Amino acid sequence: MPIYWAFLTYMLLKPGEESSEFVWIYSGFDKIVHFCIFAALGILLLAAYPKIHRRNYFCIMFIYAILTEILQDEMRVGRSAELLDAVADFIGAAATWLLWRFITSRSAAS
Repeated sequence: MPIYWAFLTYMLLKPGEESSEFVWIYSGFDKIVHFCIFAALGILLLAAYPKIHRRNYFCIMFIYAILTEILQDEMRVGRSAELLDAVADFIGAAATWLLWRFITSRSAAS
């Protein structure tokens, strides 16, 4: 899991000119990428800590999403903070939480 955190941090903070390769796919594509990245991060966090309290899970994911957006803006590497990126991050984390709880509650019931 630490390797994924490091890779994710690099990908979210790398210079903007390297990130513009896939802009042509469609205008909201980066929001889908943010959603998927944080959904995967949520899966790894829940797999590593299956009994994590909901508040702790969402605090970790929220703080990481906000910090990466702030750092993108402050580092001046051709990227800027976007509120909708953080929203997509948080929605990905929330979707993972809901799906994880649904799956684990069904498996516990059977």
